[in-house]
Amino acid sequence: MARVLFINGGSEGHINPTIGVVQELISRGEEVVYFSIEAFRERMERTGASVRTFDDQKFIKAFISGGRDYLLERINGLLLTADIVIPSVLEQIKGEHFDYIIHDSMFGCGRLLAQILKLPAINSCTSFAQTKESFNHIMEQFSNHVPTDIVKPINEKFQNLTAMVKNKYGVEIHSPYEVFCNPAPLTIVYTTREFQPYGEAFDQTYKFVGPSISSRLTQENFDFTAIKGNNPIYISLGTVFNQAVDFYKLCFEAFGNTDHTIVMSIGKRTQISDLGEVPENFIVKNEVPQTDILQYTKLFITHGGMNSTHEGLYYGVPLIVIPQSADQPVIAGRVADVGAGIKLQMESLTAHQLREAAEHVLSRPSFKKAVAHIRESFRKTGGYHQAVDEIFTFKSQYHI
Repeated sequence: MARVLFINGGSEGHINPTIGVVQELISRGEEVVYFSIEAFRERMERTGASVRTFDDQKFIKAFISGGRDYLLERINGLLLTADIVIPSVLEQIKGEHFDYIIHDSMFGCGRLLAQILKLPAINSCTSFAQTKESFNHIMEQFSNHVPTDIVKPINEKFQNLTAMVKNKYGVEIHSPYEVFCNPAPLTIVYTTREFQPYGEAFDQTYKFVGPSISSRLTQENFDFTAIKGNNPIYISLGTVFNQAVDFYKLCFEAFGNTDHTIVMSIGKRTQISDLGEVPENFIVKNEVPQTDILQYTKLFITHGGMNSTHEGLYYGVPLIVIPQSADQPVIAGRVADVGAGIKLQMESLTAHQLREAAEHVLSRPSFKKAVAHIRESFRKTGGYHQAVDEIFTFKSQYHI
């Protein structure tokens, strides 16, 4: 049995794929200490992990203070979180022994903590992976196409922050790539090499294990008798960018009083009463058990987060992707590229366009055929079981 230090941020998209991994690690005898935010304590404790937390409000405030307009500003924001996360983690694990660390790929302090603690490190990548070359290309675009008077102070701030990290924690940062992508001797990527853009560009230190889909260990009440046999259309904008009353009303206009049964999840921060009269063929909830719903669904209208996209395709459901932010436009493009769905823009979207898009996807066999192919490729990979197999191979290589 080894002791594992698992470092993660505080969002559903980064937490959920690790649930099955942690459960599987524990079932194979590992002891897991899992750092995240308080909101995920109960969910992760149900896996059997020992959960520790850091202050999410201070974390978010530090992250946002770096700036939001450019990628390097977000990287600076991640570096600004070091003084929130690192002292908290070090204090809470003082005197404890760990054999290796698993850290999230986009959580800036993971690689830093691995170096501070001198632990063999594994990178948990819940989004599409990036090679150093592809990342550097993005950074070159920033340097070449943004005015110098904007670029210069952001670059200077990055240099100052890396100097601060070296001075305080004795860790050298050689590039923005190290902060944003947290490279490690082993990277677990929760998709397939086939679905990953330019999947052939990644070497064997990247293990594409496929979607890690397990019970989310949350309690949600839903009456499945209302949808069994009805093959509903399921609509959700995920857990972050979901305050979209106008969009939900547009869905009423597009699909209200049609022959389709519609299940629509609107998130915790929107009141159902804000939507006005709900059409009779709609089931509207603040939260639903998504992976269970998808097993009955004929079409998924989604924001295109990595979790939701993987879950839809894993259960053989064609997608209409309406990206909101972050990496969602890239994911939406990939869904369209492989023929598993279509991409729409939220701006200027009309009820007529949405209804026409739904009928188009539902009436063309090519979408179902493409989704069936991806579903098969997803299910052939091992998900969280395969992830833990790779972790144990890594352990043997490091004599852990």
